[in-house]
Amino acid sequence: MSRRTVIITGASSGIGAAVARRLGAMGFTVYAAARRVEEVPPDDGIVAVKADLSDHASLEQLVRQAIDETGRIDVLVNNAGYGAMGSVEEVPTEEARRQFEVNVIGPARLTQLVVPHMRERGRGRIGAGESAGHVAPDRK
Repeated sequence: MSRRTVIITGASSGIGAAVARRLGAMGFTVYAAARRVEEVPPDDGIVAVKADLSDHASLEQLVRQAIDETGRIDVLVNNAGYGAMGSVEEVPTEEARRQFEVNVIGPARLTQLVVPHMRERGRGRIGAGESAGHVAPDRK
């Protein structure tokens, strides 16, 4: 059986990096998407890919690369995100727009890109952040 393939956003630190290392150790091919690819953990099975959730062309390239190189996407973990802290009057409108793009629109677009592939294969999982740690071993 070929290795299962997972895409994880925000994989340069925190939960994303930890999940990338764990799934790599479980035998997944991990496409670790991050703006700062030099900070992605350099473990076996992890492919660091520069991607920004506010740049839809980079998301299309990420999905295309994973499919071209492995022929499959089994899991998508929408982990990346950030918070602009402050009262409404203090947070600039452009910062609020960028936060919405990164936290909502980008993950929605990435989901739109992987769902047709998963539907065609008849399987796949999509999760966010903490639910990503519950990816079950393949039972086939």
